[in-house]
Amino acid sequence: MLAVTGTALGAHARGAAGPTVPSSAERARWRAESADTTIVRDDWGIAHVQGRTDADAVFGMLYAQAEDDFNRIEINYLNSLGRLAEAEGESALWSDLRQRLFIDPEDLQKRYRKSPAWLQQLMLAWADGLNYYLQGHPDVHPRVLTHFEPWMALSFSEGSIGGDIERIDLPALEAFYGTPGAPASQARAAPPTEPRGSNGIAIAPANTLNHHALLLINPHTSFFFRSELEASSSEGLHVYGAATWGQFFIYQGFNERVGWMHTSSGVDNVDFFAESVTPKAGRYVYRYGKTERPVLTTEIVLRYRDASGELAQRRFTTFRTHHGPIIANQAGHLISVALMNKPVEALSQSYQRTKAGNYQEFMQAMQYRANSSNNTIYADADGNIAYLHPQFIPRRDDRFDYTHPVDGSDPATDWRDLHTLDELPRLLNPSVGWIMNTNDWPYSAAGPDSPKRERFPRYMDTFGENPRGIHATLLLTDQKGFTIDSLEHAAYDSYLPAFARLIPVLLADYDALPESNPLKATLAAPIRELRDWDFRWSAHSEATTLAALWGDELWMLVKQDSAAHAVSVYDGMAERARGAQRLSTLATVCDRLIHDFGDWRIGWGDMNRYQRLTGDITQRFSDGAPSIPVPFTSARWGSLASFGAKRYDGTAKYYGTSGNSFVAIIEFGDRVTARAVSIGGESGNPASPHFADQVSRYVNGALRPVYFYPEDLAGHVEREYHPR
Repeated sequence: MLAVTGTALGAHARGAAGPTVPSSAERARWRAESADTTIVRDDWGIAHVQGRTDADAVFGMLYAQAEDDFNRIEINYLNSLGRLAEAEGESALWSDLRQRLFIDPEDLQKRYRKSPAWLQQLMLAWADGLNYYLQGHPDVHPRVLTHFEPWMALSFSEGSIGGDIERIDLPALEAFYGTPGAPASQARAAPPTEPRGSNGIAIAPANTLNHHALLLINPHTSFFFRSELEASSSEGLHVYGAATWGQFFIYQGFNERVGWMHTSSGVDNVDFFAESVTPKAGRYVYRYGKTERPVLTTEIVLRYRDASGELAQRRFTTFRTHHGPIIANQAGHLISVALMNKPVEALSQSYQRTKAGNYQEFMQAMQYRANSSNNTIYADADGNIAYLHPQFIPRRDDRFDYTHPVDGSDPATDWRDLHTLDELPRLLNPSVGWIMNTNDWPYSAAGPDSPKRERFPRYMDTFGENPRGIHATLLLTDQKGFTIDSLEHAAYDSYLPAFARLIPVLLADYDALPESNPLKATLAAPIRELRDWDFRWSAHSEATTLAALWGDELWMLVKQDSAAHAVSVYDGMAERARGAQRLSTLATVCDRLIHDFGDWRIGWGDMNRYQRLTGDITQRFSDGAPSIPVPFTSARWGSLASFGAKRYDGTAKYYGTSGNSFVAIIEFGDRVTARAVSIGGESGNPASPHFADQVSRYVNGALRPVYFYPEDLAGHVEREYHPR
């Protein structure tokens, strides 16, 4: 079942060719779209796109995004189309193969032709906006994608930070389809991964000073992952928020009537099946109940750039059962995977919710049931607040534990139909007057009014509780009179509940040490610092530095044991780790700080830094280059404001690459009032004044006014133009 290595394609230019020469029909269409589209840049560089039709607005959205960071648009579609290796070489073949197991260009073209006319018009405008930009900017040199086809929009139809497909392990995929004897997984000594997800909070009018619903939008993503913009048309579109680079819908945002925030969900709807495969009569079959079925094969040809810069190709014979493609060999069983693959429905749902005018219309968009990975926190001008679970959830037999591969030969493990919306955890206007989600389970989303866990199958959640959820609940319970100001303050509240639990355990370890133990004297001053700490982050706090570095180190030590005993890492740190282990870890942290800085007394802001020197996708960091202190910590410790940072080769300081990225607070009423901040700035070009003009507001949690209405924009216009 091994792949056949490919042959060279022949001589090719080492870079992508120039833009395709447009036809006369394309030129005429572009001219019309440009004439009907206006882009207004405000004094933060944010694009306010106005189109005669929705399609014109989409044309302008993509043109404006390309102006700000074409590089990020292209990389997103190289990933989604399974063509990254054409830019980055053979090492990217495995991520391309993973994508192409589900994304087939011919299939997407068929789906495009069968999609509704209104959606085809938007996809055509999407491609036109990008192609028109490339035609007018010959100084921009795409790495691969010199021409965009409308169907390509279907390859990237959901704007989450981590798609379902990333659950497929790349080393295991390579071991199966690639190098014989390659390991199924690769253990790496690395800092704990920053939680990917978000915070969403909705507050009902009864709990606000002005008796209007409030919504907090606080995604935690890779930095610079989305573009902030506004789009409007004479066909009723008027939406503001964050669009993932290269997509034509606002992923997290609001219109004049409703707002929505997505948080990564713990729902289990990506499942693995252990298949019983045997050779028979020159082919492979797999057992299913009392029958045998043929294993289906598909040839996938991938191109990659070789070491000389030329394009070569490699052919893979891939296998699948009725569950899905086979992606690994595990303990003698071939493992197949099932996940959502509904690109037309997903793109339709993503766009149509941006035009919903009330809760009923928003729920109508949810009927596509094509959101597989996101919880939604909702608020509107009618005063409604709501929690919605992902809508793509296959019905399964709850006797089986789908967090591990199930027996694919047993028909009882198969997916059945999708759950209806009424069968999912959901909240509408709970009596407590608030709803929140922090990537934890839905069973604490509204305190005592939350959905009841025992009423739902266990596959509805695999995350459980987390410290951010505990923190948000503390801030919201029994609180009245919320305003935009007080919700902004809550979003940056500095309390760290994980350390409020863990540090007292560490102090008890220290107090139990005999005086003769050398650590008693060595750790006396650091322990005193932690004993006096209020468990709140600040840029000047030395205790925050000690706690954050100690937590990171101890997390790495106990996570494997915690997983083996099916307990959270927090429980492992507090209960399964030995006292000596906790204390020696603190000593190691102090020694490292002394080695790197000459003293363990280092303020958190001196350690925890924001740095962006170039517009590169993968950043490089240097202690010798300018950087800015950041007071908040990783979300891991319960900080609602998240800054996922770590050390890099050659650095002693921590540098952040994920966490708070776009933050917005919206008050609904007769008119919308909103504030927002985007990490760094709107532009990916270091020469732009909008490359770093929001950094100070970002690190200080000082959101700026959003210019949602034309009268808001008055006096704040930097330039106004048609795409050209």
